[in-house]
Amino acid sequence: MSDAAVSEGSAGETAPAPAPPTPAAPSPAAEPAPTQAAPTGYAATVAAGYAFDGATLPLGALVDHGAPVPGAQVTLPLGMLNRHGLVAGATGTGKTRTLQVLAEGLSQAGVAVFLTDIKGDLSGLLAAGEPSERLLERTRGIGQDWAPAAFPVELFSLGGIGRGVPIRTTVTDFGPLLLGKVLGLNETQESSLQLIFHWADAQGLALIDLKDLRSTVAYLTSEDGKPELKEIGGISTATAGVILREISALQAQGADVFFGEPAFETTDLLRTGADGRGIVSALQLPDLQDRPALFSTFVMWLLADLFGSLPEVGDLDKPKLVFFFDEAHLLFTGASEEFLRQVTQTVRLIRSKGVGIFFVTQTPQDVPADVLGQLGARVQHALRAFTPKDADALRQTVRTFPTSPYDLEEVLTTLGTGEAVVTVLSEKGAPTPVAATRIRAPRSSMDPATTGAAEQVVAASPLHGRYAEAVDPESAHELLAARVAQQEAAAHAAAARAEADRLAETQAKDAERAADARARELKELQAKIERDESRTREATRRSAPRRTSAFDSFVRSAGTQLGREITRSIFWTRRR
Repeated sequence: MSDAAVSEGSAGETAPAPAPPTPAAPSPAAEPAPTQAAPTGYAATVAAGYAFDGATLPLGALVDHGAPVPGAQVTLPLGMLNRHGLVAGATGTGKTRTLQVLAEGLSQAGVAVFLTDIKGDLSGLLAAGEPSERLLERTRGIGQDWAPAAFPVELFSLGGIGRGVPIRTTVTDFGPLLLGKVLGLNETQESSLQLIFHWADAQGLALIDLKDLRSTVAYLTSEDGKPELKEIGGISTATAGVILREISALQAQGADVFFGEPAFETTDLLRTGADGRGIVSALQLPDLQDRPALFSTFVMWLLADLFGSLPEVGDLDKPKLVFFFDEAHLLFTGASEEFLRQVTQTVRLIRSKGVGIFFVTQTPQDVPADVLGQLGARVQHALRAFTPKDADALRQTVRTFPTSPYDLEEVLTTLGTGEAVVTVLSEKGAPTPVAATRIRAPRSSMDPATTGAAEQVVAASPLHGRYAEAVDPESAHELLAARVAQQEAAAHAAAARAEADRLAETQAKDAERAADARARELKELQAKIERDESRTREATRRSAPRRTSAFDSFVRSAGTQLGREITRSIFWTRRR
């Protein structure tokens, strides 16, 4: 690379200068030689800028005017990898192989690696690569002492879909924020989901799988649960219905297998092999391309759980784990502000836990600015500018690089496969010189592992026995079913008691009416008797004076007659 007139990529101003270095196919004659002259010009600047005191991860060699410069090696300081990074570039530009090279270098340095393998291409890490003349010509040209090597690999799968040790988690551990992202909820619905989680926690209901969450939401929208739904913040039944439908849709996609027990311990990712090399944990995702939001968010859960599990360690000589997040744009598509805030916070703070993160995507614009600002290492493969939108994205990408002697708009559209523009943070925290770099070749196989080899690795895994078989403990679904059954039994008992009380009341009223009727009859009878007695007395009373008057008349008549006879006898007046 000549340090003649250059283009200020970060300022967007072009000074009159000769054309900067442009990448080209490797030259068959390009071989490192012990007597090669020391780099000069900008190559010397790059060589000095990437000469670190501590341990480094080799990445490649500078390309100057289409030819590699073996004396200007581009490396990454291991102690700065917890400042995170970005690997970007259009499809087919070599991002996957760059990721493979980084994983190999980290494993060799004793650093554990986690990566997502969406296409299954990275499973070849478990087998040694095959040399070829073309490969060796390339590696000699960049000063790489290439030798085939296999690396310690642990294959994982989400819930057992695909080949690998199953990774599961509980709905409770996954949390409402990440689940809201998976379900495609808006902010209001996401807040409602948080309240539902809070209610379940307050009730002691473990949300293990989607069946538990579905049962919880269904209960809160039932007649029995509506009063409790109002008590936790006034969630509308319409919102609860939306959440319930989205859960059903997620279940229809087969996502039940991702949630359950035994829950995966994310600290199992921080392992090294018996030879001291870091274990490369490769999450196989070939069958999940129709559920991008789900698996990308699930991987984000792994990162968030690590953040919550690991202790603070500060800056180490090398990270404990480097996390490669492939297809990172899937994570941020349609994300709520709260979700982005949580991701940004996790990225910002997890470095103190000894964890580095690399986002792998097509353009830097796929990553939110707040997250992009946390990424210290940049490995930018070629970009395409076929449309005005592509051209705008290209210009925005150029502005994110430090000032350099490159016309980055030209360089980024002319890079060859396996080449990238690189800048990282030095050990002092300052950006290194921007370097057009030919990336090293992987030492492991660039072909996917065979089915037999993959199955052998999974079967031999010490984690297989712990996570292979799913279990279904008593949780919210069973507890709520028992609660509903209890409430139904109580309702039936209450109804039976009410019916018995009603019958008793009816019988009492009937008895009371019967008693009243008998009392009325008795009263009427008594009244009749009294009337009859009264009539009898009256009749008796009336008949008694008539008998006395007749007798008295008779007596009086008899007495009068007798008196007359006596008088006549005495006075001799009786006629003879």
